[in-house]
Amino acid sequence: MAQGDSATADVRAVIIVGAGPCGLAVAARLCEGMPAANFTDEEHQRYHWIRKNRHQASVKNYRNGNETRRANHGFKQPDFLVLDATADRWMAKWDRLFKTFDISHLRSPMFFHIDPAERDGLLGYTYSHERERELTEIRGCVGKEVSKYQRKKRIKSGRQPKNEPTVDERDRQDYFVPSTPLFASHCGCLVDRYSLRSNMIRNETVLDVSYDYVGELSENIKLFTIKTNKATYYAKTAVLALGGNPPSLPKPAVSDAAAAITHAMQIKEMPCPRVRAKINSKKPTSIVIVGGGLTSAQLSDLAVRRGVGKVYLLMRGPLKVKPFDVGLEWVGKFRNFEQAAFWTADDHEERWGKILAARNGGSITPPYKKILDKHIAKGKVELLLYTTIAEKTCDAANGAWKVSVSTASSSSSLPSSSPAGIQSESASQDQITRDLPPIDHIYLATGVSCTLDGVPCLQTLRRDYPIASCGGLPCITEDMAWRDDVPLYITGRLAALQLGPGGGNLIGARTGAERVSWAVQDFLRSEDKEDGSPGSRARADRFDYLTGRCSRFEALSCCDSDE
Repeated sequence: MAQGDSATADVRAVIIVGAGPCGLAVAARLCEGMPAANFTDEEHQRYHWIRKNRHQASVKNYRNGNETRRANHGFKQPDFLVLDATADRWMAKWDRLFKTFDISHLRSPMFFHIDPAERDGLLGYTYSHERERELTEIRGCVGKEVSKYQRKKRIKSGRQPKNEPTVDERDRQDYFVPSTPLFASHCGCLVDRYSLRSNMIRNETVLDVSYDYVGELSENIKLFTIKTNKATYYAKTAVLALGGNPPSLPKPAVSDAAAAITHAMQIKEMPCPRVRAKINSKKPTSIVIVGGGLTSAQLSDLAVRRGVGKVYLLMRGPLKVKPFDVGLEWVGKFRNFEQAAFWTADDHEERWGKILAARNGGSITPPYKKILDKHIAKGKVELLLYTTIAEKTCDAANGAWKVSVSTASSSSSLPSSSPAGIQSESASQDQITRDLPPIDHIYLATGVSCTLDGVPCLQTLRRDYPIASCGGLPCITEDMAWRDDVPLYITGRLAALQLGPGGGNLIGARTGAERVSWAVQDFLRSEDKEDGSPGSRARADRFDYLTGRCSRFEALSCCDSDE
């Protein structure tokens, strides 16, 4: 509840900031009393952050694949509230971007989803609703494996075995991508299953987060005070489930030029009204799209399909084609080996290096590569690799851009530290410069950063409870907490130093939700024990007794004290 009389203001158990995939994953996991296994039995034995939660997590046997499901001992859904700056419903920004870009299918495979109850929840939902036709196979992933006999034959012949990830043919059913409507329906199913459609989401922007004692509300424990543009809320714990930082655009020299350059995350209509008007008037149109990721390819295809005459697609590096935005070794059957190497890294710098190596910049999928090739063959798209914008000026009279681009004569001469699509002043040698025809609009599909500095609502918390950072990401604890003494839990892209390269993907959303829910439930149980009310202590003691967390002789001592 919002702040009214401080003596009567409600204190929530959990406040989740963000109603996207990561926020929905956390909310669903907090409501699920019997979650499916995310980790194997060997991982439970090896990593203490999983091992200490062995009583509240399901375990998957490494050898036979059998799951030992956790028991539901009086599970109680915590009282939580969700704050989102986009809308008062789940997945609002996700749905808007997918609709704007006209994305028909996800990039993630079928086992990347946010259902906490079943590992194959999305696949089961698809078949139970007879929607198999909405699946598209990810070609080039399955059927490439090398048998043990072939490996031994290569070794005996003196040839070095290729160090390629192996995907078993039996896992073919997982290597399909769901359609956008199918995934949206599955998310809606989760919302209905856990009764998350009630008035628990507030369309409010979080302005400040602090953690301290709050007058008459908390004499013995600290609370989070979360101030938004509309109200103030209090909570025992908080979860930060944010996406990337707001995009930053280069300031145009002419004020009227602001409407002629747009970041992909801020697109409301594609193409923009001015370009659409020229298309309707049968006038020639041309746009520039900057970026080397999948979004740039999607925007190029969408622009051509909607009548744009010419698209100049600029990439500051090579065109990289791969099924996923991370390597197959992080997605396939043996991804646990890469995760193990990541979790056992010596320091955060080593983890940050593994993240950069795994993601390796933007890439497009093989299907979109074929689409681009068709547009290039027809002359609708011109792909300019190793190219940056050297100079751009906007004509205030007609709103068109005069753009000069600089193409490196070789990849080695391209500065790696230059911003996406913009040439640095020091990089002028070995460059070939050319002027493009008048450009009607510039789109920047250069992605968004994800750093602590880009989250202004955390400035107070950073001042009162400072923590280290690496690569702009917070060095949070293995329990996903800000610090051991601050129960602010982080998931999503900001938690990549704990979740790995897939922290911002659906697999990171599910894994992060699992680990965050463990920590939240542990913290709330410890708060119940410290609470003076008999009911709270009884619930906590009963849970500890049933799960074997403490000595069972404590129950006898409690009985003696009661007598």
